[in-house]
Amino acid sequence: MKQYKNKNKLNWGDIMKYEWKKSEKQYYLPKAKPELIEIPKFRYVTVEGTGSPDSEFYQECIKVLFQVSYSIKMSYKKTNEDGDYSVYPLEGLYDLTEFGKTLKELDRNEFIYKLMIKQPDFITNEMFDKALEDVNKKNKTELINNLKFEQIEDGLCVQILHIGSYKEEQITFSIMDNFLKENNLKRTSSNHREIYISDFRKVKPEDLKTVIRIKVSK
Repeated sequence: MKQYKNKNKLNWGDIMKYEWKKSEKQYYLPKAKPELIEIPKFRYVTVEGTGSPDSEFYQECIKVLFQVSYSIKMSYKKTNEDGDYSVYPLEGLYDLTEFGKTLKELDRNEFIYKLMIKQPDFITNEMFDKALEDVNKKNKTELINNLKFEQIEDGLCVQILHIGSYKEEQITFSIMDNFLKENNLKRTSSNHREIYISDFRKVKPEDLKTVIRIKVSK
């Protein structure tokens, strides 16, 4: 059973542009089969909500998250001529309002979610606050007050790369469940994480790449 750990400490001062697709493959580009991995503490800009991913509120959450993340990036780039980085992909923690039901059985309107975008280690609370202020000046929205800058540590997880439509994720969850049984692992949380590597607006449903991750214990 393969297990990965975070061995590399990033030195942001020695890079011209940091690419998460190249330097953090273990977190964002896993194989299309289950693997055990230790996820350390990362910093995220987050926002919480309840309801369907098809709702206007959900889409607005995504929009504001990216606006703030790009504002942080541009501010950093202006003050650090020798440093730059690619904005991380959208991630989401999803749970159920009715326990005991599977994602397939549950009405999409009953999702509880926390959407987020990871930030580089050097981003500070001051940078985040400044980005909120700048974004709110350009695009007045009450949602800006719901965003948080927080640290999240997932710890020991099983993850897999799901290739295909979001509607077919239940097949991948079944594969992960079998992996847990075969390796005597137990889920430690009812929620799961999804990381959207592909842009659904530009990629065909059958080609979408989504990292699915669940917390476990041995």
